[in-house]
Amino acid sequence: MAHKVACWHLMMLLFYFLVTASQFFVTSHGASTDAEILVNFKNSLSTNSLLYDWNASGIPPCTGGTDNWVGLRCNNDSTIDKLLLENMGLKGTIDIDILMQLPTLRTLSFMNNSFEGPMPEVKKLSSLRNLYLSNNNFSGKIDKDAFDGMSSLKEVYLAHNEFTGEIPRSLVLVQKLTKLSLEGNQFDGNLPDFPQENLTVFNAAGNNFKGQIPTSLADFSPSSFAGNQGLCGKPLPACKSSRKKTVVIIVVVVVSVVALSAIVVFACIRSRQNKTLKFKDTKKKFGDDKKEAQSSDQFGDGKMGDSGQNLHFVRYDRNRFDLQDLLRASAEVLGSGTFGSSYKAVLLDGPAMVVKRFRHMSNVGKEGFHEHMRKLGTLSHPNLLPLVAYYYRKEEKLLVSDFVGNGSLASHLHGKRSPGKPWIDWPTRLRIIKGVAKGLAYLYKEFPTLALPHGHLKSSNVLLDDTFEPLLTDYALVPVVNKDHSQQVMVAYKSPECSQSDRPNRKTDVWSLGILILEILTGKFPENYLTQGKGGDADLATWVNSVVREEWTGEVFDMDMMRTKNCEGEMLKLLKIGMCCCEWNLERRWDLKVAVAKIEELKERDNDNDDFSNSYASEGEVYSSRAVTDDDFSFSVNG
Repeated sequence: MAHKVACWHLMMLLFYFLVTASQFFVTSHGASTDAEILVNFKNSLSTNSLLYDWNASGIPPCTGGTDNWVGLRCNNDSTIDKLLLENMGLKGTIDIDILMQLPTLRTLSFMNNSFEGPMPEVKKLSSLRNLYLSNNNFSGKIDKDAFDGMSSLKEVYLAHNEFTGEIPRSLVLVQKLTKLSLEGNQFDGNLPDFPQENLTVFNAAGNNFKGQIPTSLADFSPSSFAGNQGLCGKPLPACKSSRKKTVVIIVVVVVSVVALSAIVVFACIRSRQNKTLKFKDTKKKFGDDKKEAQSSDQFGDGKMGDSGQNLHFVRYDRNRFDLQDLLRASAEVLGSGTFGSSYKAVLLDGPAMVVKRFRHMSNVGKEGFHEHMRKLGTLSHPNLLPLVAYYYRKEEKLLVSDFVGNGSLASHLHGKRSPGKPWIDWPTRLRIIKGVAKGLAYLYKEFPTLALPHGHLKSSNVLLDDTFEPLLTDYALVPVVNKDHSQQVMVAYKSPECSQSDRPNRKTDVWSLGILILEILTGKFPENYLTQGKGGDADLATWVNSVVREEWTGEVFDMDMMRTKNCEGEMLKLLKIGMCCCEWNLERRWDLKVAVAKIEELKERDNDNDDFSNSYASEGEVYSSRAVTDDDFSFSVNG
């Protein structure tokens, strides 16, 4: 009897094994492979030419942890972890139903493409951790339940699209959310209260939000809320208290009467206001405040002692013009920087000039200022934007230089790229950093006694001409800028030595050069530059160092740069140079001469015998598993 029972159990186990094996066989041969799924997704797009190696009949997408197809990041078990299709000019509809067939997909990025239409149904990818859709043309309201069930979601980037309506409640309730980028859309309504304790990045600038900023967002930078005219409360100015209707009516009536009276008075004395009108024209170009109004006669009619209305030219190879020519020129506000406002003035029958207005330049007397400006006028180097002329007044100064139409390095690295505008590839970035290094070396030579020959080296102060040759601006201004203002706004005072001891030295500009190198390589903006004062949050060098120490991958490099073939070795060399320039320990930080010499040795390609023209590589080729040892990168972040 026992024997029969044993035989029966054996037969049942064998039957179960055969059924299971047959089901596995059918499933494994009936389901689509990752390659087929990706090719189906590729074919669903209107433009897909850059997905050139997505071919189901070729090599598989992943081999272990190695990604063989462009835009993929693979897990060690040959499954797909990340889909990074950025800067590829892709159009069409994002078919989420196809992507649902990739169960291990955790990161999805379509940044800097040309997708249109409503928000994709990303909630179908419930296991997604990171979503990047910035810099496309998505539009319309986002459904309230668009993020329901996405409990693993941490980072959401929707910036620079055309989304409207309120922030969906389902997004606000994502518990693990740490980064949210919404800037440059048309969102409206009130900002909701975000309950997440680990929300470290939030940006809602350039939308139509209104009302009180909630307490949970009050500790973010004011720049995170800029461009929303209806917002108020910390960190922006306080909200105005409500007033009774009667008070409002009285105020409106009084204002109306005053305005009408002003119009009548203005009409009566208009013929005697030529000088005042001239000054009003001046204010349109160079700002308007009470301090200017008190000194308008001096500024407008030339009663300034020996300064007069004349511009002081420091370049003798330029046609002369005077202040009135600038004031009569068509003007365009370029921006308001840390020193003051900048304006583009197009002279009649002449070139376009840039006028920068400085209000914090009383660190030296009149003669000392004139002497320093004359010194700046003698500088001549291909990588310096020359000072053309200046205007002196005790309360403020104007510096005049040529207009460079191609913009700054910062705008090319971080601005929204228009369709058809090329990315900055590795050879271009290398040429830029070599030019910056040469210009900085020249300043060190010309100002041997200055601790900070530049003092304010950052990507927005590196202009690019039509051939992408760099031109340094705002250099050598430390001697004439008020010290307290310098410490608040100048990049050099973000350095470790200034944060700790307030004593810049000849290696401080080298630190700024290192940060600029890392910014060029990573494409990431040094966010601590946005905060005034010394130090600030952890800088870009700290982030790069953490990536290198913890787990080296090519993801530290900007993807736009990684399209060039045979250059990873040279990129790694420049990365090491940047980190050695950012060394917190001053004794270990490189001198500028060493850094410049190392930069000059860099080449565009690892192998100069290869034909570089029109050579591109897939991410699978350029993102290697190459190990970087502590001997390669010895770098300290805490002195």
